[in-house]
Amino acid sequence: MAATAAAALSACPSATNTTACCYHDHDRYSAPFLSLRSSPKQSHFYLVKTTLKPYGSPRRSIPSISATSNHSVPFGVYNDDKPREECGVVGIIGDPDAAQLCSLALHALQHRGQEGAGIVSSDGAALHSATGLGLVSEVFSNPRTLAPLVGESAIGHVRYSTAGAASALANVQPFVAGYRFGKLAVAHNGNLVNYRPLRYTLESRGSIFNTSSDTEVILHLIAISSSRPLLARIIEACETIEGAYSLVFLSANKLFAVRDPHGFRPLVMGRRRSTGAIVFASETCALDLINAEFVREVNPGEVLVVDGKDMSTTSACLMPEMPRKACVFEHVYFALPNSIVFGHPVHASRYSFGAALARESPVPGADIVIPVPDSGFFAALGFAEGSGVPFQQGLIRSHYVGRTFIEPDKEGRNLAVKLKLAPVRAILEGKSVVVVDDSIVRGTTSSKIVQLIKTAGGAREVHMRIASPPIVGSCYYGVDTPRSEELISNRMNVEGVRQEIGCESLAFLSLDSLRGAFGNEGHKFCDACFTHNYPVPLKDQEVMQLAEA
Repeated sequence: MAATAAAALSACPSATNTTACCYHDHDRYSAPFLSLRSSPKQSHFYLVKTTLKPYGSPRRSIPSISATSNHSVPFGVYNDDKPREECGVVGIIGDPDAAQLCSLALHALQHRGQEGAGIVSSDGAALHSATGLGLVSEVFSNPRTLAPLVGESAIGHVRYSTAGAASALANVQPFVAGYRFGKLAVAHNGNLVNYRPLRYTLESRGSIFNTSSDTEVILHLIAISSSRPLLARIIEACETIEGAYSLVFLSANKLFAVRDPHGFRPLVMGRRRSTGAIVFASETCALDLINAEFVREVNPGEVLVVDGKDMSTTSACLMPEMPRKACVFEHVYFALPNSIVFGHPVHASRYSFGAALARESPVPGADIVIPVPDSGFFAALGFAEGSGVPFQQGLIRSHYVGRTFIEPDKEGRNLAVKLKLAPVRAILEGKSVVVVDDSIVRGTTSSKIVQLIKTAGGAREVHMRIASPPIVGSCYYGVDTPRSEELISNRMNVEGVRQEIGCESLAFLSLDSLRGAFGNEGHKFCDACFTHNYPVPLKDQEVMQLAEA
């Protein structure tokens, strides 16, 4: 085993960097590194140039760092009655306009996070950072903001908070940290379920945290690791964390892309046609905008390393093979319909959800089918064509509502519905209307939509059809959902929900049909929010129990 690893490592490029980066001349793929990784009590892994498949290896954890899970991470303020994705990430290497391209790619991922945006670039010797609160267009509206972000590599991030203060600039990624071998930047999409016990243990050993984000734990784990080189530190840190993570790291001249062993959150790799630059992004829509061709997904449990010196790509195994559990809500709601996520076109998935819903729960005598824009569009189209009922745009969405109008209290949410959606009375008046939406969370927005269609729109009947199963459990893998007791389907059966939102009939897509839309891959998706079957077990040990130990 050691000989095989040595042969693979010998083919890896030299990791010599300048003084501002994370490696020194002696920090190479060398014998001390092989000795560490080939210990009988520790794991083996393989590095393979241009390899597309990761190799399995036994899992281990860093000694003295607790791996106990804790799921009492506080949820962010829930401003709209939909689950909210935590963030989107981008990484680019090998292009002189890396930072500018990164900002464009972040525009394409704006739907994944609207509270903050940031970019870190590298010129081969030093890292340069710019972060801010607000939309990408707000943070990088001034060309002078992008001007200092020089270099041929960059990573970027758009943020919607789950854990941590929503309006704190310190929590806006990418984070940049210095340690004894230089500087390292990281951007993270996901959520660590063992963040709190890890943070407690690190703080008890003297670590000082600057943010309330779980991502900072990863940087501390890398900094305290005794492994060499940086790739080994990243792997060791990722073997300790638990939960969902798609990560991009940037050192002075290397870009790293990492995905957790279950593949909860998406991460794809592309290549720009004009320059050959390699791009990583949360969705393929970001690749499309900057004229990058999709190459493949970053595999679950894989680390991809791109060396900026020669643009060579190395693949390494992060973890042993685990059951793939990609987040099904990416297809229900999060991802843009023009993206391909987990190997499936999003618009086609949503269309099939609606068509299956029409077969399962038709509405005899219905006059029209309308979507709740925008995420309900393709499901409504599938329902209309599957049922033979005409499709209409009975609700018009305003795209000019400022984020300041979306308030966390009940009055604010009621106002938000009226500001966002306007009924077309000429289409709705006197009609029996089928309204297709992607999901129901609290039920507050659904009740307002029903009321709006009946009062302002003049509809005779409103029949709600939901293109996903009832949401009964909170997500702990990077999606901001209310606590379980706030989920209306966790408190009521379908009839109770129907009465609460005030429609004539209500039906949800069955779990079997949801899974069936993905064929023989249906079992490879995480549907814990519908089933309470969490792929990474949640342990109820609180941080205070650690403190009292």
